[in-house]
Amino acid sequence: METAPRQRRRKKRIPIKRVLLIGVTVLIVLLASTVIWGYLQLKKPLPQTSGDISLSGLSNEVNVYRDAQGVPHIEAQTDEDLYFAQGYVTAQDRLFQMDLSRRQASGQLAEVIGASMLDQDRFFRTFGLRRAAEASAAAYDEETYSYLESYAAGVNAFMEQAIEAGELPLEFRLAGYEPTPWEPLDSLTIGKYMAYDLGGNWQGQAFRYWLAQNVSGAEAIDLLPVYPEDGPVILDVAKSIPIDVETAFGSTTDYLPHPFNGSNNWVLSGEKTASGEPLLADDPHLGLATPSIWYETHLSSPSVNVTGVIFAGVPGIILGSNESIAWGVTNVGPDVQQLYFEQRHPEDPHQFLYDDDWYEAEVITEEIQVADEDPVTHEIVLTKNGPILSDYAHLNEDEEYALSMRWTAHEATTELQAVIGFNRANDWDSFEAALRNFQAPAQNFVFASTDGTIAYRANGLIPIRPSGDDALLPVPGWDSEYEWEGYIPWDELPTITNPDSGFISTANNQIAGDDYPYHLTHTWAQPYRHQRILDVLQEKNDHTVEDMQALQMDAVNLQAAEFIPLLTDALSEEELRKIDYSALDMLQSWNQIDSREEAGPLLFHFWIEELTDLLFAERIPEEVYELFDGRANSVDELLRSASAGKPGPWVEGAGGLEQLASSSFTRAVDRATDLQGDNPKDWKWGDYHQVIFNHPLAAISPLNYLFNAEALPVDGSRITVKAAGYNSETGAVTHGAGWRG
Repeated sequence: METAPRQRRRKKRIPIKRVLLIGVTVLIVLLASTVIWGYLQLKKPLPQTSGDISLSGLSNEVNVYRDAQGVPHIEAQTDEDLYFAQGYVTAQDRLFQMDLSRRQASGQLAEVIGASMLDQDRFFRTFGLRRAAEASAAAYDEETYSYLESYAAGVNAFMEQAIEAGELPLEFRLAGYEPTPWEPLDSLTIGKYMAYDLGGNWQGQAFRYWLAQNVSGAEAIDLLPVYPEDGPVILDVAKSIPIDVETAFGSTTDYLPHPFNGSNNWVLSGEKTASGEPLLADDPHLGLATPSIWYETHLSSPSVNVTGVIFAGVPGIILGSNESIAWGVTNVGPDVQQLYFEQRHPEDPHQFLYDDDWYEAEVITEEIQVADEDPVTHEIVLTKNGPILSDYAHLNEDEEYALSMRWTAHEATTELQAVIGFNRANDWDSFEAALRNFQAPAQNFVFASTDGTIAYRANGLIPIRPSGDDALLPVPGWDSEYEWEGYIPWDELPTITNPDSGFISTANNQIAGDDYPYHLTHTWAQPYRHQRILDVLQEKNDHTVEDMQALQMDAVNLQAAEFIPLLTDALSEEELRKIDYSALDMLQSWNQIDSREEAGPLLFHFWIEELTDLLFAERIPEEVYELFDGRANSVDELLRSASAGKPGPWVEGAGGLEQLASSSFTRAVDRATDLQGDNPKDWKWGDYHQVIFNHPLAAISPLNYLFNAEALPVDGSRITVKAAGYNSETGAVTHGAGWRG
């Protein structure tokens, strides 16, 4: 039987163009869906800025509106409602920042981030910011504490709504946790963190103790900020007590306050202004990040009508103005911390020697929660002088000696009470009265009022030290003769009102001369910012608001004006014969302004950095080097002395000033060339010196693309009025004015 041949079925061909079109369409749909989902996720927790919100906890209606810059204006009929609303509105905008701030200060980051934060948590729990806040809570008057409670209730009202509606800020959802209720203690702990950030000098003492142990006496004295009459004796005491600073404090360098923390402020009387009215300018310098450390708000109630900034998580306005006055601050930077050598009992590591007797230290055992892991037990030992710092990472109970620390901010202080007083003050007398409650950190306050008064006060707790303790090195904690003798009396703190000059300015500069009877500090900021401010304010008597704004953005580099001639003159004949003169010519013709478009700042700052590296890198371990308080001032002094024919052992150890200047110049040119090419005329400061405003979650790739803006070139540097401190390895600007007023 024959069968018909099977017909072969033809395959239907789809044109390649159509395949591509379908693929592209699917990809576009997926991308669009992802973008829409991402947009909805980002938009979901945005603050409600219109309409009505019903909240339990308010006694009356509160009006909130936001201006074109998004700044909230809060109008309430009672102060309790005002601070409740401030807490609610701040949480709308900054809840994740607030939560991280209290966790960082309290040593609770490992609970939500993981074991990578354990060392940092141990450090801050040992340092005791939350313990200090607990001590302070009881010192507040009933009225002020009620405002802390109202603020916390407002934060919690927003938090509860957001959790119930599934609308917590995106950062919480990405980090995978929910915040716990806010407490008044959280606000006070954030305040103590700012005292920590602005009040450190213990690390300088630790560094100089390391010098005493590891370099010659002459080299140690060469790096002291002053030459004490009994310098060799002090160093001999330090040498006799063995503690490994590098091991004890090496990892703390990640948590230390920024070495260039500083600020500018100034105030002019009507005699110095075009309007005939006082002018006040203030630009506090702190870390730069997303979001800003500052939160701007306008608060209005029957008792206050004040505008300015505060740290997110704290009620009131700490810097700003009301209808009658304006004020601003910079850091005094006094020696408010002291390291003490502590001697342990040979048989009981919790007993310590004091005036020939042994006493039992207080021991606090805390449990640190760790995300996805078992809790970790942490022990804190509190001596008569303060917590043992040198054991924070792991107890070295077998060691005979340890280092403890005393700090003014460990005591009960009432800064928020002062802030409420600032906000209500209407003249210098009422503002000065409020200052009595501002104890830590010590700050330079400048003041102006509509009645024409201008004033200044260095305000805060500053210890009176016994004879022989000049805050340069740790001192024996077992000898009561080294205890502080109280604090500088409030009436004797440096104060100025209505000076004949017509202006007052500060920039973390030296504020008292040799005739001042009390010790403040040895490590003032380099003088260049303050000198530039003085130069400009003295130029004329008709300053305007625009002049003040321009001065805040001023990038004139007076350090370059001093050291370019000095270092150029020191270049050796051999170096001058072999260098690329195009780089030297460029530097000498530079206008000495740290502009982003200029090449000069790149080479000058590299020259100083390479010179500093040649002085110290081979002798001082990296971890210890980060403890070197006042390093920039020390280098300046070493160069000035060497130029005057008196080179110290560090300059001599680097081959003398001629060799040091020549080698560092060559290294600076090579570094700039590797970074930006062979032609110095094409170099640009702004191609290296850029700000990113990092978000905390940007450390997790690829979240940096979501949370971080594009890097921007920035004028200025560490020593210009427009302060812009940066990471020397990357050029990333991390420190400067997060707010100007």
